Amino acid sequence: MSSLSTADLLGRLVSFDSVSRNSNLPIADFIADYLDRPGVRIDRVPSADGSKTNLVIITGPAGTEARRDGLVLSGHMDVVPAGEAEWESDPFQLVRRGDRLHGRGTADMKGFLALAMNRLAAVDPARLRHPLAIIFTYDEEVGTMGARRFAESWPHPEALPRRTVIGEPTSLKVARMHKGHIKLRFSFHGRPAHSGYPHLGHNAIEPAGRAIVALGELRAELERERTELGRYFDPVPFVTLNVAQVSGGVAVNIIPDRCVLDVGLRLLPGMARDPMLQRIRERVVAALGAEPFDFEMVNESPPMLVEGSAEVFQACCTLVSQSGEHSIAYTTDGGWFQQAGLECVVFGPGSIELAHRPNESIGVEELEQGGALLERLVNRFCH
Repeated sequence: MSSLSTADLLGRLVSFDSVSRNSNLPIADFIADYLDRPGVRIDRVPSADGSKTNLVIITGPAGTEARRDGLVLSGHMDVVPAGEAEWESDPFQLVRRGDRLHGRGTADMKGFLALAMNRLAAVDPARLRHPLAIIFTYDEEVGTMGARRFAESWPHPEALPRRTVIGEPTSLKVARMHKGHIKLRFSFHGRPAHSGYPHLGHNAIEPAGRAIVALGELRAELERERTELGRYFDPVPFVTLNVAQVSGGVAVNIIPDRCVLDVGLRLLPGMARDPMLQRIRERVVAALGAEPFDFEMVNESPPMLVEGSAEVFQACCTLVSQSGEHSIAYTTDGGWFQQAGLECVVFGPGSIELAHRPNESIGVEELEQGGALLERLVNRFCH
């Protein structure tokens, strides 16, 4: 397939309805076809049920375990839903209005996908001294599912460069750290009965209420605690705990037999997960006494942290003349990639403030600037 301009390629990517509830195989097939040519190696890391896939695309000389030089450009293929009435155009059709390109995923993060694809399509594999690789994942938006699958099942870590740029929309600021996000679930079990005969039942919502109070007290404690890296996350330099969803009961005249609490927890980089989970569980136990409940970790997106001295971080900062530290409050695939031995920074065009909203857009000039910066990184690390 012949190469397209960045805008035309972005238009093709936006046209795929790759909302996380759908299979991403159509957009993955298009990307693989677009980049398939001699000297390019394309691998898939499918989901357990085969309905979705990650893409790992590498060109240039084979890497070695000893060096692993070169560069990885990474992004996710899925987008959030676009059902809001405020959309002024079809969210899955790229529309230019003035100096901005509108459509679902333009900022988060198909704009970066288009830039990464055209960087790889433009290089001559025979002229590369070190490999250039792309990792595109599925289901980042619903909990970094694809990145976790990659980290746990990719069989060839020696084939990939360590230096990795995750192109989330940072307005071309370079972030070397972000918090993690863990989804926890408490389930409380009761016994149904007619509400006129409460002695025949056991209310599952009442212990859940006591748990909510206890978790609220713990949340306030966590807000007062500080760690060494917390200063980089101002104005929220602490662990956050959010009682996010409560579900229980079926009718006002039935004693509820079940109640579920979904809780979000955002840990700072460098924090141990298990002691914090134990602390949360013990706080609920103390509030409930002998009342039984189930406690599980539903999903995890780990924190990410790369050293300030890391070459990929320093190189990106030099490109944009950034001297200070920059962190991001949302999670990325970088937490799982870090566990797979990659050295990650988050750096891409577009504003996170425009992501996940109607009329999502990216500036044409910023997109072009992002492409020029990526080209300079490829030249530095791969040629």
